Amino acid sequence: MLKKQTVWLLTLLSLMIVLSVYYMNSPTEEDFAFIFQEDDEKETTLTSDEDNSAVMNEQQNQQNEMDLEEESTISTISSDDELFTLIRMELAQSRSSRLEQLESIMASGSASAEEKNDAYDEMKKIDQLSTKELIVEETLKSEYGYTDVLVRSMDENIVVTIKTDELSDTEANQIMRTVYDEFGPMQVEVKFQPANS
Repeated sequence: MLKKQTVWLLTLLSLMIVLSVYYMNSPTEEDFAFIFQEDDEKETTLTSDEDNSAVMNEQQNQQNEMDLEEESTISTISSDDELFTLIRMELAQSRSSRLEQLESIMASGSASAEEKNDAYDEMKKIDQLSTKELIVEETLKSEYGYTDVLVRSMDENIVVTIKTDELSDTEANQIMRTVYDEFGPMQVEVKFQPANS
């Protein structure tokens, strides 16, 4: 079985080959139509040195503007968004590495049938947990209008973190009921994180 990274790499290489063949066989510059010909008459002609320096300066200015926009975008992300994203990424990474280990056990010729069955069962369990977590997150966001919801299953516990300024006991009970409906009888811990901190 090919890994996702290998599939992406092959896809990108195929795309590069197709584009290379296209540009090699494309018509010459004279065959292309220009859409913005109105400005051509108003343009002044520059010598090649002036033209190159003007293009270089414009590209540098555009790059500087993009860098500034990126920095401002990054600085406006709140620490809560980063925290939720970081936790999700760590959880996904740990599950992904565990799935790779399990796939290698299943592909191994030296593993017994029982080990392969256990690996397959654990892979199914990880997939089901991820799906249930996503369902609960989306359900809570859509039904109660929370900004963000993070659901994590750890051992036999489910931790639900809601991004909201306050959480009443009634809301916490409704959240627990939603989790029970999806996961069954498990220990549930409901927390909230203020949305504008």
